[in-house]
Amino acid sequence: MIDLYYWTTPNGHKITMFLEETGLKYKIFPINIGKGEQFQAEFLKIAPNNRIPAMVDHEPKMDGKGGTKPISIFESGAMLLYLAEKTGKFLPADLYGRYDAIQWTFWQMGGLGPMAGQNHHFRNYAQDKLQYAIDRYVNETNRLYGVLNKRLSDREFIAGDYSIADMASYPWVVGYKNQGQDIDQFPHLKRWLETIKVRPATERAYAKAKEVNPNFGQPAIRTEEERKILFGQTAAVVR
Repeated sequence: MIDLYYWTTPNGHKITMFLEETGLKYKIFPINIGKGEQFQAEFLKIAPNNRIPAMVDHEPKMDGKGGTKPISIFESGAMLLYLAEKTGKFLPADLYGRYDAIQWTFWQMGGLGPMAGQNHHFRNYAQDKLQYAIDRYVNETNRLYGVLNKRLSDREFIAGDYSIADMASYPWVVGYKNQGQDIDQFPHLKRWLETIKVRPATERAYAKAKEVNPNFGQPAIRTEEERKILFGQTAAVVR
């Protein structure tokens, strides 16, 4: 059994997508980030960066060998890599295919996610609308969409077959409207997005999001208290 510490964000969806694809048994422990539950001491023991998702695998196995104790992992990219290695699924076995999928997963972690996240913040949530910041991140998101669109011009999925690279990037492209992007400008990306959306596992993962968070799909910041909790954090929150 896997304990998944989760909230309904793009990084959270990556993991539920993988778990639903593979049928691994898991239990969701909601971490309502709008209420500050990510700063609770028990959660910090698992996720020292006080961010979701995180997980504890009570039956870790790799290459048929079991671990002697549960393993806890934070950071969605590390979690995807672990789960792929645990199951032998969604990560090619051959050297070239394996690192093709890994490098594109890291591309999302280091590029698409952070840039789209800043895009969301300055465009939709910042109270002071700084045009330079908005333009900077909207334009960089646009460039990254272009990179992914070109990559998908001659293949169905990012690394050929469906893989953790696709699961990493998909949730960050779903919100293209909130990122100021016209998806019709990226036909290959649009086709990829629509293909993944109708996968049964994707549908189940997003259905779980609605079960966990009745406000899923609405603006993440609805009160001034939520704004204070989510933005402006310092080192004091992890002491």
